[in-house]
Amino acid sequence: MKLYTYDPAPNARRVTLFMQYKGIEIDTTQIDMIALEQLGDGYKKVNPECTVPALVLDDATVLTEVVGICAYLEALYPDKPLMGSSALERALVISWDHNLYMGIMSATAGILRNTSKGFVNRGLPGPISLPQIPELAERGKLQIPQLLAKLNEHLSSNQWVAGDNFSLADIDLMVSIDFMAWVKQSVPDQCEQLKSWYERAAAVFA
Repeated sequence: MKLYTYDPAPNARRVTLFMQYKGIEIDTTQIDMIALEQLGDGYKKVNPECTVPALVLDDATVLTEVVGICAYLEALYPDKPLMGSSALERALVISWDHNLYMGIMSATAGILRNTSKGFVNRGLPGPISLPQIPELAERGKLQIPQLLAKLNEHLSSNQWVAGDNFSLADIDLMVSIDFMAWVKQSVPDQCEQLKSWYERAAAVFA
């Protein structure tokens, strides 16, 4: 297997932390997204969608979605499970992964991609040229506080995001909160339960 990634990028970091927690080592190549290497002809041959990360399997199958990559690695390396140990736990983790990706992660990406000069004509990931839409950035700024408040309420009665055990959902939320700093957003002081959860999650990797 070979992993194409870019360590600072949020989606790539989700896989990195997943592997770090499980102690997985894979041959890795960095794709410099600041230099737009993901849009170059060389990487397009690996992943025509021009997204990072991408995991190339020994049979040349290419996995390009984080949840798919993690599900595959979970099956190969079941110790220290991060995607649940029962059907219900797996369903909860995947549901929360989707919720967080479509919520905080997408809202933050919407702010970044629709305001930053580095994303002119790159309103969405991939090879298609799409204009920035400033209104989407404003929508993201309205979304984030509401999403954080809901998470704070959820964590007032749950130690971890998707149940009793640390999981990929916790990794995703931690990465999402760190990603928020890229657009000058942060967890409000009144979200005490969310802040306490973040300290617990960060300590897992300390």
